[in-house]
Amino acid sequence: MTFVFDPPRHPSVAVAGCGDRVPVRRIFCVGRNYAAHAREMGMDPDRDPPFFFTKPSDAVVDSGQTVAYPADTENFHYEAELVAVIGTGGRDIPQDKALAHVWGYAVGNDLTRRDLQLKAREQGRPWDWGKAFDRSAVIGPVCPVDRIGHPAKGYIRLSVNGSVKQDADLADLIWSVPEIISILSHSIELRPGDLIMTGTPEGVGPLVEGDVCRIEIEGLGAIETRIGPRH
Repeated sequence: MTFVFDPPRHPSVAVAGCGDRVPVRRIFCVGRNYAAHAREMGMDPDRDPPFFFTKPSDAVVDSGQTVAYPADTENFHYEAELVAVIGTGGRDIPQDKALAHVWGYAVGNDLTRRDLQLKAREQGRPWDWGKAFDRSAVIGPVCPVDRIGHPAKGYIRLSVNGSVKQDADLADLIWSVPEIISILSHSIELRPGDLIMTGTPEGVGPLVEGDVCRIEIEGLGAIETRIGPRH
């Protein structure tokens, strides 16, 4: 078989402490998975079944890179998130077996064109233009489970230019990582390289050109992103 043009390089994210990288297959994101964030977005933080949206795999950006202020927005937001990396695929995964499918965890930033997202929500349209744009998924080095275990509590904290904007605990997740994995796997077969961004706490807000956004999660280290001139 001959491709009519060269296939793109496969997207990947770094592995902490070595030169290896994890190939990225898909990026699933959980919407409104912290009660306080649901409230700040004008929604009821109940335990209705979680909902998901996706980002393209080539939206990934390593920590330390500059992300240009994106086109078509005047309200560009940060969202600190815990990222679970699937290492063993499966379908209809029981909740009590779900963590065995996780290869590792990382710190993530779900960059969002908030004005486009909210307009789409008001019109009952998909969120793609607000969420699934180029370089919208900053993912830090993945820490393997055999090194750090499964973080279920601990701080998740975001600062912009040294000023803390988000400060919460992973224990505040409405839907836990094993619950999320089990629910997803009953609709879609998970495979190695799938990333799950598990949701963001309250305190989301805007970024502007020149800002430096830093996110720390207890036990996973920190990532940093500089916002460059408008793209």
